[in-house]
Parts: sequence; C-alpha cells; structure tokens
Amino acid sequence: KKIIHQRTNTTPFDLVPQEEGAGVTVRVMKPLDATELSLETVYEKFHPSVQSFTDVIGHYISGERPKGIQETEQMLKVGTALTGVGELVLDSTTIKLQPPKQGMPYYLSTMDFNSLLQKQESNVRFWKILTVLFGFATCAVLFFVLRKQYRHQRERRHLKQMQDEFRQAQERLMRERNAEGGETLRNACVVCLSNTKSCVFLECGHICSCTGCYQALPEPKTCPMCRQAISRLVPLYNS
Repeated sequence: KKIIHQRTNTTPFDLVPQEEGAGVTVRVMKPLDATELSLETVYEKFHPSVQSFTDVIGHYISGERPKGIQETEQMLKVGTALTGVGELVLDSTTIKLQPPKQGMPYYLSTMDFNSLLQKQESNVRFWKILTVLFGFATCAVLFFVLRKQYRHQRERRHLKQMQDEFRQAQERLMRERNAEGGETLRNACVVCLSNTKSCVFLECGHICSCTGCYQALPEPKTCPMCRQAISRLVPLYNS
C-alpha cells in the first residue's frame, strides 16, 4: 500500500479562555504540525477510481495502480477544552500560537497543562532509563571483549616465554654437552631434553618430541615448534 498523493485542507480556529467576558482570543496556526492533537472523525468515504484501458496499460508500465480516493473529515468540536504549548506572536492585533522556530515541540492536547507536563516527564524518565540500560550493556560487552583480548595476549606471552625457556635450556645443554657428543643432544626431545625424538608430526613434518611428551600435550594437540595442529603421528625408530 502506497499513498501516491495526499492533500489536506484545514480551517483556522481560535482558542478562547473558559472565563466568559475575557475578550481575548488566540489564533492557532498549523495545527496539524502539533503533537498530541486528537481529532474526531466525522466523515469518511472511499471513492474507487474508474480506469480506462489506456489507464490500465499506463499504470502497468509505471508499476503504480491507484485504487481510489479516501476522503476523511476530522474536527475539534466547538467548546472542546484544548491546551496549547508553542510560540506566541503578536501580528497586528491578532495573537497567534505557532510552532516554535527553534525546532522545539509544539503541543495541542485535550489534556490539561499539568497532565501534559506529567506525560512528557514520564517520557523523559523512560528515555533516561533506556539510556542507562544501553550504557550498562555497552560497558558489559566492552568488558568481555577486553577481557578476552587480555586472556589471548596473556596466553601468547606465556607461550612465547615457554618457547624462550626451552630454547635457552637447549642452548645451555648444548654448550655443556658439546664435548660429550653433539649427536645425542641433537636427537633429544625439545620438550623434556632427556628422551630421544621418536615422533614425526604431520602435516608440519617436525621431528621434535618423544612419545611421552606427545601424549602429555593438551588437546587439541599442536606442534611445540610451529603450533600447527597435529593431524597424524608417525613413529620414528632410531637405530
């Protein structure tokens, strides 16, 4: 459903005090721009459109097919108590109530001023509570994201520290046992540095661990050298 064209006609009206004999009237300008305005529908009729063959073809090509004209009349009954909140201006001898130029709200309501004020204050409280809730939700999401990033960085630092310690221990043992036999040290497990390498990790192809250290690796098992996932293990037999 799409409104192709809409035309609105309004009739000017005045607000007068409830006290008789006051002699002061306020002309209401642009009443349809006001919020909280409740109008009573007094007439409503739908006029279906009569279309010729050429009209049908044209509407088919344009993709729009008007169904008719909806005619509606709404009004404020004479004597309706109305509260207006807007900008008052004096034009010659006529006092006019119009929408504020600063873009502030313009109200025409059947409620009294205090009831209208309480309604707007309740709306303000609702938006304040909603803002606070969204603020807490944003802080919670940010906290969990930062905590996850902190844990990830801490695990990376811990892993790097372990790799540095293994490398330093291997270098130290190589210096200590260099005279005793380098071949035995080169074949030592990089994890425990005591047993002989006996596993080939696939798909990376590294030979760096003994069977006992491989079984002690946490799940999911990854290569101690390159941290690539171990999909298959091939035993290595040393002669």
